Amino acid sequence: MMPLHRPGRFPHLKHGRTVNMSNEAPWLLHLDEKTYDEALVAAEGVMMVDFWAEWCGPCRAVGPILEDLARTSSGTVTLAKVNVDENPGLAARYGIRSIPTILFVKDGKVQDQLIGAVPKPQIQAKLNAVSSK
Repeated sequence: MMPLHRPGRFPHLKHGRTVNMSNEAPWLLHLDEKTYDEALVAAEGVMMVDFWAEWCGPCRAVGPILEDLARTSSGTVTLAKVNVDENPGLAARYGIRSIPTILFVKDGKVQDQLIGAVPKPQIQAKLNAVSSK
């Protein structure tokens, strides 16, 4: 099986700390139960946490929208993806019962959430609202 991620460092994290996780781009993190808490606290700006699964059609539909919003944010938005099949403890911690669920995190705290494959303007509106808090 081909690896999904390549090793990387995250220069956008606070205080120059480095979190040893894999990533495909500086705005995209793939988190698990071991790396989640530190990444949440260390991230600057807004982090969208996408709880998803490979078999989930709506997750595959909203994924590219989230990636586009993070990629074009000029470093102000980070997208963190959490596979609920591989990390059921994280899903349980946040009461995730439907996927996709997107948590909007700022300053290490969940500020808002969206459930389901919602249109890009609705996601952008949530990002704008959380960013201005």
